[in-house]
Amino acid sequence: MPKDFYEVLGLSRDASKDDIKKAYRKMSKELHPDKNKGDKESEQKFKEVNEAYEVLGDDQKRKQYDTFGSAGGASGSGSGFGGFDFSNFQNAGGFGDMFESFFGGGRGGQRGRRDERGRDREVRLTIEFADAVSGAKKKIAVENLVSCSECDGKGTAKGSEMITCKDCGGSGQQTRTAQSFFGMIQQSVVCSSCGGAGKIPEKPCSSCRGEGRQRKKETITIDVPAGIHDGQTLRLEGKGEAGRQGATSGDLYVIIAIQADPRFHRERDDIHTSFVLPAIDAILGTQIKVKTVQGDVSLKIPSGTQPNQVFRLRGKGMPVLSSARHGDHYVQVSVEIPKKLSRKEEKLMEEWKKIQS
Repeated sequence: MPKDFYEVLGLSRDASKDDIKKAYRKMSKELHPDKNKGDKESEQKFKEVNEAYEVLGDDQKRKQYDTFGSAGGASGSGSGFGGFDFSNFQNAGGFGDMFESFFGGGRGGQRGRRDERGRDREVRLTIEFADAVSGAKKKIAVENLVSCSECDGKGTAKGSEMITCKDCGGSGQQTRTAQSFFGMIQQSVVCSSCGGAGKIPEKPCSSCRGEGRQRKKETITIDVPAGIHDGQTLRLEGKGEAGRQGATSGDLYVIIAIQADPRFHRERDDIHTSFVLPAIDAILGTQIKVKTVQGDVSLKIPSGTQPNQVFRLRGKGMPVLSSARHGDHYVQVSVEIPKKLSRKEEKLMEEWKKIQS
């Protein structure tokens, strides 16, 4: 009967990691062979203490031991785990992974038939800032698994049909048996001949070898909507890889990257720009022309405008995606102070100064 590792170290099952370490240090010193030469009993206990600490001192191994160890009735002899190293499992819920290692992959009976849907694809598309403003149609070339034109994606040669798979009898699953530390285990796994479909081509298509799809380069047109944001993803349904033997195709995900425009700074659907205004225009007021994503707009600058004052052009920003609305355009005004003045300007400024005082 294998000993409980907690009992070996004289601990309860809720002992902390520090408690385990302290108990191990104390007992290993007391039972060390150098202190107990010729004492076979002490030597055996010393081995048990080291064996216990090797498992309980490791968080992952301890978790496995708490689930599968001697207290749970699954422990063997020698290593305390029946010669099986539980440290290879990531968690106590990993029975499925453990069975996969026995049977060579696939959880068969638990998952049922393999999903034949084509895989999704992901590509990156870089567009100009103007394309994000107005929207655009873009073409990209991708190498993809497409439906076989020879057999229309069926996987069968002309005049041939799909027949029941002989290896699985049409169930799409096969039963395998393996020896484990639990004993003999049977498990249903996906049939390797038909891929879980239960049927195979009577005579495979010579062009696609029965897959119903081929790898080819194709050009795909992408509708980029106005107002799209940098990093946003467009989903093109059914434009991913073709499914096996006529199954549903996957989707194509297009990640949009927008090139920066030095004239505009975008924040969500709003646009921000700056304008340098001569001091006299800030004082007296003026009319300026502002470049927006929707074209040039006239903006009235009132007299007495202050440095870094911000003006709002309502509805002159980016289109709001999937709507008829637009963001706003904000103009921040910088007031430029002249570094040099003419004699006439200096005289006028002196007179103005006298008036102010």
